[in-house]
Amino acid sequence: MATLLAAAVQRQDRAGWLFPVAVFVSAGLVFSLEPLVGRLLLPMLGGSPAVWNASLGFFQAALLAGYLYAHLLQRIRSLRTQVVAHLAVLVIAGFALPIRITDLLGLPDVRAPAPWLLGVLALSIGAPFAALSATAPLLQAWFARANRPAGSRVWSLYAASNLGSLTALLAYPVVIEPALTLRGQAWAWTAGYVLFAILAAAVGLRLADGQGEGQGILVDDGAAPSWIDRARWIVLAAIPSSLLVGVTSFVSTDIASAPFLWVIPLALYLVAFVLAFQERPAVSREVTLVLNAVTLAGACALIHVRVGLFLLGSVLHFAAFFFAALVCAQALVARRPSPGRLTDFYLCLAVGGVIGGGFNAFAAPLLFSTVAEYPAVLAISALARPWGDGRPGRWTWGVLALCALAGLAAAELGHPVGVPPHWILALDARPAGQLAAALIVATAVGALTLQGRAPLFFLACGVLVCAAGRAGDRVNVTHTWRDFFGVLRESRLFVPALGGPVRMLASGTILHGAEALAPSFRCRPIAYYAPATPIGQVMAIEQRRSALAIGVVGLGAGSMAGYVRPGDSLRFFEIDPLVARIATDPSRFSYIPVCAKGRVGITLGDGRLALAHSAQRFDLLLIDAFSSDSMPTHLLTVEAVRLYLSHLAPGGLLVLHLSNRNLDLMHPAQAAVLAAGATAMFQKHRPDPAAPTLSEAPEDVVVAALDRRTLTQFAMDGRWRKADPGGVRAWTDDHIDVFGALARRLAARWNGTLGA
Repeated sequence: MATLLAAAVQRQDRAGWLFPVAVFVSAGLVFSLEPLVGRLLLPMLGGSPAVWNASLGFFQAALLAGYLYAHLLQRIRSLRTQVVAHLAVLVIAGFALPIRITDLLGLPDVRAPAPWLLGVLALSIGAPFAALSATAPLLQAWFARANRPAGSRVWSLYAASNLGSLTALLAYPVVIEPALTLRGQAWAWTAGYVLFAILAAAVGLRLADGQGEGQGILVDDGAAPSWIDRARWIVLAAIPSSLLVGVTSFVSTDIASAPFLWVIPLALYLVAFVLAFQERPAVSREVTLVLNAVTLAGACALIHVRVGLFLLGSVLHFAAFFFAALVCAQALVARRPSPGRLTDFYLCLAVGGVIGGGFNAFAAPLLFSTVAEYPAVLAISALARPWGDGRPGRWTWGVLALCALAGLAAAELGHPVGVPPHWILALDARPAGQLAAALIVATAVGALTLQGRAPLFFLACGVLVCAAGRAGDRVNVTHTWRDFFGVLRESRLFVPALGGPVRMLASGTILHGAEALAPSFRCRPIAYYAPATPIGQVMAIEQRRSALAIGVVGLGAGSMAGYVRPGDSLRFFEIDPLVARIATDPSRFSYIPVCAKGRVGITLGDGRLALAHSAQRFDLLLIDAFSSDSMPTHLLTVEAVRLYLSHLAPGGLLVLHLSNRNLDLMHPAQAAVLAAGATAMFQKHRPDPAAPTLSEAPEDVVVAALDRRTLTQFAMDGRWRKADPGGVRAWTDDHIDVFGALARRLAARWNGTLGA
């Protein structure tokens, strides 16, 4: 960008320095809007990663609409008319400001959330987003028209556009979100839009001054692209777009749906295109191909490994995504057309983006019962590499055959059901498990020897994904479901101490409930709800009272229903209709349909929104939504805690179940409770290592009440301690520090103090 700016000023091009500045600003506005809107939307759909995936699909569709508009506008012969028309579009789109989530469509219907989400996005920010998206290709086309001798430099403007996007994305979690409230962000973005409109007017009017009617069409100074060329552009754009959504889901599923997590892969995506479209690429094609092969094989080998190696796995998958995107971007650069075909090229890129992102966000949940799209596209990305010359020899085919045999052997050796997982490779410590790990490594090495031939490397990566996936699966999965909110798996595990078979419900890698099937153990809550856990201790104290009114945010398998006595009432709040259907099916779990002795009801919707529209008060309100794969941060703010406290009956108790593998939630939760004016105590329960599997579980719990006397029994129990936020700032609806929670958890794991 700096090189282009200096050259423009030196040549005194018409509106020369305004071009890169305007492109930079427009791209920055577009990509600062995405996390802002995602942040505004998350509380309405439970914080699911699917919210961001669907939003990305919408943004890509709006980008396509903007590029199509820019492509059609270029057909107008008068440049002055083009400028006036686009300025009019910017003004009309500005009537949608300031940025806010429209209430015209009401609250979301969790049974069909995607149409509601897309409709809300279209009404809230569709017009300004599409108008801004069109600006970058329009300005680049105008630049090429006004500076035909330097028309080839227009591709540096594309790099400037991506650089502006990257700057905005990095600024959002580091500067914008910490410094401004959500309302302040919306008004600041509106001010930026107005300033950009003025800047665009200055560019267009100065450029149009003196332009004749015959100079309205950009000269097509190259051969028209064939449909095969267009198809290649679309495919090469679709692969990184699909991987962007896939890797974002892969990471955010195990931590939280928070803007800073979404920013990382989106920033890497932009960096890849910035590097590829520079006049002098910073990374050579040869280096890119080597790093792509290594990271791709490594990511495929660890595709199903999250437990214990989250940080390493995340870095590896980010790297694999980045170099796959860079390979595709460099291939696009090698096949880019002349500047005269610029808007055609961008239109194809936008089509590819919609296909790739839309496939993950909308088609995959309907096509697959598991999250198969990310590993599949990860392997398919190998096809963007060079295909090699000539026919492969016998040695090459032999290596591929050995990879297939090694992968098959690893899958069978590593898959025995019911064996506790090893923390390194999700394989057990038995000799067979260690051999399986060695075979997976050997398969990865074999795949690397085939990297010079894209089709064979793709097949080897596919073998690697399948082998690692089966070898890392430690349970006997009996059924799988998938909907907008994620993948649910029913599985069985044999636990002699619990009478034999245990049925489990999991979302991703997180256990959502378990039930022993033996008659002598059936209806007895286990795992997180076992009598020895803090939740069990709470129930033992609270059941000294009669006729309890209990509220629970987060249904799972419905284990809390096992505590319901005659005269008690229990109201679950659950956002996922599929979870509700499974938990109430007597052929699946018995807690609700069989075990509960009192009244049990289920309210569908986000727990916080549902509570806000409920007049019911509870003697005990349990918020149990923080151990899930998609951590709903909006349920743990000061405003949320105040809402919970307002729904407590006199002497009522608020219980926050805060067990989370990757985030420190105990400190911000205690800070939020104290900031809301309540008193609190906490317990970090760690079961006896010799305790039978699933008989109980490690658990972090905070209990809170407005009346200090409500906690008297807990204060007399040495296992409970007085609340201590540790100097951590309470989360609010305007400020949620997920990064700090992640850093504290990693530090505690590093120091070995997780159980403290």
